[in-house]
Amino acid sequence: MAGSVRLGDLNTWYAEHGEGEPLVLLHPGGVDARAFGPNIDGLARRFRLFTPERRGHGHTPDLTGPITYEQMARDTIAFLESVVRTPAHLLGCSDGATVALLVALRRPDLVRRLVFVAGVYHRDGWEPGVVDPDRDPPAFLADMYAEVSPDGAGHHPIVARKLDRMHVEEPTLTAEDLRGVTSRTLVMLGDDDEVTLEHALALYRGLPDAELAVVPGTSHGLLVEKPDLCNRIILDFLTTEPVPTMAPIRRARFA
Repeated sequence: MAGSVRLGDLNTWYAEHGEGEPLVLLHPGGVDARAFGPNIDGLARRFRLFTPERRGHGHTPDLTGPITYEQMARDTIAFLESVVRTPAHLLGCSDGATVALLVALRRPDLVRRLVFVAGVYHRDGWEPGVVDPDRDPPAFLADMYAEVSPDGAGHHPIVARKLDRMHVEEPTLTAEDLRGVTSRTLVMLGDDDEVTLEHALALYRGLPDAELAVVPGTSHGLLVEKPDLCNRIILDFLTTEPVPTMAPIRRARFA
């Protein structure tokens, strides 16, 4: 099922798949919900999936003004309140991971468990050269945009510039901010990701209740590159309780 919902001034497009507990998938920046294509069937066997597309992405139009992580988090909160209408698990990838983290910080009552895939909590977490507003975006991003955007192909450069600005200036969360996340969180990334391993470790160590998965042989596209393995890791995290560990070090400090 697919449709749109009016949330303030924004007409947000989303689709639903499967049945069960709600799981909201937040796509990477510059693309849309089709990025989760290889993961949908496996996750929908266990969860009722919602795949909203954020402002200026996919079928959801852009609005006047900048695109920011905070604004997209507010849009997502409105979506959870108006459409999902119950606390949900959040899975965000890349920019979607940052949005999911902000939702968990701003509205912990709406977030059950959080899967943070290949994202950053601070703009300095990207590998050098990844964020480069002077570099032309890959052609496939413009092609994907043109296929479904209600704003038309000609609007893509405007959205691209807005995202470039956002990536240069945002996000700017701190280790102190991370301590405010109450959701149990899985931090996932590829072993050759656009996010530095050091940044992912800092996120994992900064969150009060976190687990870490580095998927071998993958890059920033880990969910597409090894969908079956990633789905197994995600489903295990979302459907089981933590096991007692024999020799905890980090977790012993939080016990």
